[in-house]
Amino acid sequence: MTSAASRRHLERWSPWVLLLLTIIVWQVLCSALNVSEFIFPSPARIWSQLVEFRGVIAAHAWRTYWVTMAGFGIAIVVGVLLGFLIGSSRLAYAAVYPLMTAFNALPKAAFVPILVVWFGIGIGPAILTAFLISFFPIMVNIATGLATLEPELEDVLRVLGAKRWDVLVKVGLPRSMPYFFGSLKVAITLAFVGTTVSEMTAANEGIGYLLISAGSAMQMGLAFAGLVVVGAMAMAMYELFSYVEKHTTGWAHRGSQNV
Repeated sequence: MTSAASRRHLERWSPWVLLLLTIIVWQVLCSALNVSEFIFPSPARIWSQLVEFRGVIAAHAWRTYWVTMAGFGIAIVVGVLLGFLIGSSRLAYAAVYPLMTAFNALPKAAFVPILVVWFGIGIGPAILTAFLISFFPIMVNIATGLATLEPELEDVLRVLGAKRWDVLVKVGLPRSMPYFFGSLKVAITLAFVGTTVSEMTAANEGIGYLLISAGSAMQMGLAFAGLVVVGAMAMAMYELFSYVEKHTTGWAHRGSQNV
């Protein structure tokens, strides 16, 4: 019991320890090698810029956050619907999945100029870019969860009188929940990437715009501060989904639950 508790305690704190060690090594190397702050800012410089421009950064970060959440919300709806369609029908799986795979291989940054022409500079391209880059993992995982439902289990349920719809909704979807939450943790990080990339070329607000502005003004500390904020927001959402996952799909993670 003590060994298991110690292991869980170590696992809980290991990311923070690694982060702290990385920051220390980073700061030491920048100081020892006398690296210019205009080339590669030290953690101390990034922190000072974060504090100095906290108001500006907060405003841009809020814009990036809610735009990302809007695109991510659309991605969840579309991803779940397409995943259900593809995973519930062999014909749909054979017809749609290859096309979706080919679409996912396209660089989403290439869509930004097209979206600007269609919707103009602003939140439209950013929301759609976040959606385009994040819906595929959700769709794939829902489809996989449904398509890999054991034939023996389905046969037993059919014998007991269950219809195809009942099997999908009452067994297939609950079984897909671990896949779904796993996809959310991946997709949310991609959504932030999509929003930031779009803001770098098609917006006058947001962290992406801040990165371009800071870079053109040679304020590398401010640019890195913006990157830190994006990473922090993505990590916070990742942890939120992990928390919800552990409390809703504990049956799928028995080996990692507290005893």
